[in-house]
Amino acid sequence: MAMSMKHLLLLTLGLAMAATSSAVVYKVGDTSGWTILGNINYTDWTGNKTFHVGDTIEFQYPKGIHNVLEVKKADYDSCTNSSPIATHTSGDDKIVIKSPGHRFFICGIPGHCAAGQKVNIRVLKPRSSDAPSTAPTASAPAPARAAASSPGGSSEPSSASTPAATSTDSSPDATTTAPAPKANGAGAGAGYRTAVAMALAAVATTAMLQ
Repeated sequence: MAMSMKHLLLLTLGLAMAATSSAVVYKVGDTSGWTILGNINYTDWTGNKTFHVGDTIEFQYPKGIHNVLEVKKADYDSCTNSSPIATHTSGDDKIVIKSPGHRFFICGIPGHCAAGQKVNIRVLKPRSSDAPSTAPTASAPAPARAAASSPGGSSEPSSASTPAATSTDSSPDATTTAPAPKANGAGAGAGYRTAVAMALAAVATTAMLQ
């Protein structure tokens, strides 16, 4: 809800800024102004103009000679000045258009409306293209997976991400000692010493007999 309200506020602000930046001031009757002189046809005056929300309608006239009454359509058609929606008498009335639809204005001085001093301002609804486009909020990128899934759907890490086992055959063993002598080597040395002792004994015996 908070996010929706935020978007709504931003959209409203954008529409207000767009309307303000492109607003136009229309002087009713152009150089002639708001008058009954010169047979001005205010219906023709509005015929080649397009009014939008945010535009300003300006009525210029001699103060005290004329006035501006905003009225309902029925009072506009019948030139009735008894129940106006709003009354303006400054001589330079600037009315800002705040909503689409028809706005009906007459001069409340008796006989002036019947003489043609009346104007119907048709305000167009805002176009959809006038609304500021809101870029979609970029979503945060999904975090990268630690390991890619296998083609079969398994989430186990592939062999590329598995550390290779250390081979004990290629590593030198720091604690390796010299191999022990063979058992048959020890027996051969003992027999050699026995044979020498026997030979010496035989020599000694021979010497004693001579």
